[in-house]
Amino acid sequence: MMSRRNLLLIDSIINLILGILLIAYSTKLAVFLGVPVVESYFYPNILGGVFVGIALALFLESVKKISQHASGLGLTGAVCINLCGGAVLLFWLVSGDLDIPARGKAFLWTLDVLLIVLSSIELIQHLRTGR
Repeated sequence: MMSRRNLLLIDSIINLILGILLIAYSTKLAVFLGVPVVESYFYPNILGGVFVGIALALFLESVKKISQHASGLGLTGAVCINLCGGAVLLFWLVSGDLDIPARGKAFLWTLDVLLIVLSSIELIQHLRTGR
């Protein structure tokens, strides 16, 4: 039977590959892979950022000492996922490639700031408590 660490590492690698492919999504890549082509790369890119965050969280979980009981991905996982997804969203917002109304941009900026602030608070809490 495969160890917990190896299973988490394999899962992490699969999520990382998927995340990178989604961040790099383009019509050419979709056609090459034989997957559906979408009009806007926004959603595949955001999902890719989330998958990269999940991959990072799984990797960190895989190197955690076995003596620490399983707790899901916890605060560390939340920070990884929120920051990676938020970073991709920030890229979209800064690049100016979003053809959406001002209220949509305001909503996305608010969401991104909330993600970054929440992740910062979670990271500070994690560093203070060591968990």
